[in-house]
Amino acid sequence: MIRFSKYIWLYFSISGVVLAAGIYSLVVWGLRPSIDFTGGTLVEVKFTKPTTTATIETSAEQSGIAVAGVTRSGDQTYMVRMKPERDEIVTLFEQNLASAAGALQVVRKETVGPVLGRELVVKALAAAILAIIAILLYVAYAFKNIKFGISAVFALIHDLLVVLGSFSLLGHFWGVEVDALFVTAFLTTMSFSVHDTIVVFDRIREYRHRDRSLPLTQLSDRALTEMMNRSVTNSMTIIFMLLALILMGGGTIKWFVVALLVGTISGTYSSPFIATPILLLLDRWERK
Repeated sequence: MIRFSKYIWLYFSISGVVLAAGIYSLVVWGLRPSIDFTGGTLVEVKFTKPTTTATIETSAEQSGIAVAGVTRSGDQTYMVRMKPERDEIVTLFEQNLASAAGALQVVRKETVGPVLGRELVVKALAAAILAIIAILLYVAYAFKNIKFGISAVFALIHDLLVVLGSFSLLGHFWGVEVDALFVTAFLTTMSFSVHDTIVVFDRIREYRHRDRSLPLTQLSDRALTEMMNRSVTNSMTIIFMLLALILMGGGTIKWFVVALLVGTISGTYSSPFIATPILLLLDRWERK
């Protein structure tokens, strides 16, 4: 049996460094919102031959369009962000761009208003808060102890902060934007985080029913020793699939998959090394 409970300070130190960097980035730089939140028109085009960002910006200027940003999303594929424009203006831009850069394919074209962006943020926050409250109450009820619910929620918040902090850093240094797909990955992370935690907690409860004389520390060490191989194996199958999607899935879903990957890794770590140590600390505090 591995004495996982001996190294609680190490687990919290690792998480503290990761969370400190992410929270600092969130406070100082924040997240880089896409047009899903700010409102605007997004045109993604794929060229048949190499072109440059300057060519795209020149074509936009000739069409009377103020470009907010041009980013490369794949092999000869670019995403052009601009303020909301009429369809005829966007069509003129596509024609001018085709004349300057050669044949092209419009992969995606969409316009989102800022009202929809604010509504999306409000609904996402409301969904997250409701989910956290429901998870706290349900886990506390299922395990007949509020300490299990509190520990699961702390691990959940840890994973959400890791995902947010990671994308804040990616947005500042590499220009990665958060969009509606990021919200989907953000909420999915909540589900994965709690799933693994409940499996560990259920094994601890099972051992506790067998022998109530043993301390919770020993029971948790036994449970983690037995569950660690299963947890890592299960997570690795998901991680390999996500890595394949990052490499082969294309630029449209790349950062959505990266968000899922970060959430999966954080969720795998937080269940044994955040949720369980917090449960032990709460138990020691209660006994004192």
